[in-house]
Amino acid sequence: MAERAAGPLRRLWRYTRPHRGRVWQATSYSILNKLFDLAPPFLIGIGIDVVVEGEESFLAGFGIPDPRTQLLVLGVVTLLVWGLESLFQYGQGVLWRNLAQTIQHDLRLDTYGHVQRLELAYFEERSTGGLMAVLNDDVNQLERFLDFGANALLQIGTTVVIVSAAFFVMAPQVAWMAMLPIPVILYGSFLFQRRIAPRYAAVREQVGLLNGQLANNLGGIATIKSFTNEAHEVERITALSDDYRERNRQAIRLSSAFSPLIRMVIVCGFIATLVYGGHLVLDGTLSAGVFALMTFLTQRLLWPLTRLGETVDLYQRAMASTERVFGLLDTPVGIEDGEVALPLQKGQGEVAFEGVTFAYASGGAVLDDLTIRMPAGRTTAVVGPTGSGKTTLVKLILRLYDVTDGRVVVDGRDVRTLKLEDLRSAIGFVSQDVFLFHGSVYENIAYGRLGATRAEVEAAARVAEAHDFITELPEGYDTIVGERGQKLSGGQRQRLSIARAVLKDPPILILDEATSSVDNETEAAIQRSLERIAVGRTTIVIAHRLSTVRNADTIYVMERGRLVEEGHHDDLLEGDGVYAGLWKVQTGARQPIA
Repeated sequence: MAERAAGPLRRLWRYTRPHRGRVWQATSYSILNKLFDLAPPFLIGIGIDVVVEGEESFLAGFGIPDPRTQLLVLGVVTLLVWGLESLFQYGQGVLWRNLAQTIQHDLRLDTYGHVQRLELAYFEERSTGGLMAVLNDDVNQLERFLDFGANALLQIGTTVVIVSAAFFVMAPQVAWMAMLPIPVILYGSFLFQRRIAPRYAAVREQVGLLNGQLANNLGGIATIKSFTNEAHEVERITALSDDYRERNRQAIRLSSAFSPLIRMVIVCGFIATLVYGGHLVLDGTLSAGVFALMTFLTQRLLWPLTRLGETVDLYQRAMASTERVFGLLDTPVGIEDGEVALPLQKGQGEVAFEGVTFAYASGGAVLDDLTIRMPAGRTTAVVGPTGSGKTTLVKLILRLYDVTDGRVVVDGRDVRTLKLEDLRSAIGFVSQDVFLFHGSVYENIAYGRLGATRAEVEAAARVAEAHDFITELPEGYDTIVGERGQKLSGGQRQRLSIARAVLKDPPILILDEATSSVDNETEAAIQRSLERIAVGRTTIVIAHRLSTVRNADTIYVMERGRLVEEGHHDDLLEGDGVYAGLWKVQTGARQPIA
């Protein structure tokens, strides 16, 4: 809790702990770069002092009485100072930018890794575009600040300290005039920071909404086109983009006013130094060299402060983004990993539901005191009308959700005690909604077991009856399937999904409506594949189409989250219950009730 209560800058500082050495090195390079950058005004002042005072100049005190020799020495020192200033400028630029890239990389990976650990319910309640805005835009905002803003703040601070010290040493009677604008500038900066922060938070929130709608529209582009709603979607994006533009406009209006106001405060200090210092020179109480030095240093002190508004602006954008990134990292993981290993072999893996009750956060109970047993090495089917809770069983076995009451058991072990990697590695899942990655056919099948050889991938494709159609594709196994496999038909995508499960070779195989959206010929091919790969392994078939489960060892019939029937296909038909009614509807023996 204390960690979460800390401000974004403090948390960012803690986050950089592994890179602290490079942070300090980059900081020292920024300070040294500014120190050598401030040296030329001192050298100019010394040069004027040599020309005016001659053998009585400042350099004469170092044992160099000849003015010409003094100028030569001054030239060598100037060359050395500019060389060192360039060297440290290069060093700080490389260090800060590489550090920004490294922290950006680490933060993005840590955040993405944490997001992957979050339970499925988290993603069902949030838009993909909103998460993308955090993982991409917000992390990039932080990188921009580390690229330029951190160095700028350090150099401004160094300038204020060094120049202020020099003023009070050389001419304390003028120094206070040069320093007078600084408290006003600092107060204005903090006031600006407080007022601009909520505006940038609103900007980051709106960009998440805009990205979410864009991602949603691109994912549903076929639906938009089929309903000819392109103009409607343009209007919707226009409204969101206008809101984003307006929130940015409000932030810009305030941030743009900062620098001109600060500039007017600064010029007052510069004029005071110029006029009052000039009077002191005319009165003979201040040397021309010191006056020239103070004039140059006043510019070096005050003019960089005009960029303080831009730097604070960059800082506030970064802090608004950092708060969102760490807010995502702070999201608690709802499903914690267990500690018990699950070394299953083929033929093992009995699955059981013992008094399971489950309800989603947004609704009532989906499963109600459900008790069923799915024997190891056998085929068990679960059927029932839409909304009976069939697919919820799959989510509970995979532990995408945890039960509300009761327990789900695999090989006698409560799934909540098992290591998630062991549990899910033991399960092959073929869903009705097949997801293929944008890549080749080979890569999508090999996703079932990373590192599989070409021969193993082709063997899995043959078992899934996918090899023949794959070889007819333009590039065979190297054909790019497109995003979500959009270049393939539904049946082709389904067979690739089955090949992926075959390659994984899991002890437990779950088929969730695996043939519900394909034609009869494709269904027959898929069914043959499934019958071959189901031999000797625990197979759980979730089905609406009853013809696909008639050969199952046991069929469970569910209705409204409860088990209403169980048995073999023939026995259930003889029972003339819910299953028999569904069978008659699907085979045309009885018309469905309107």
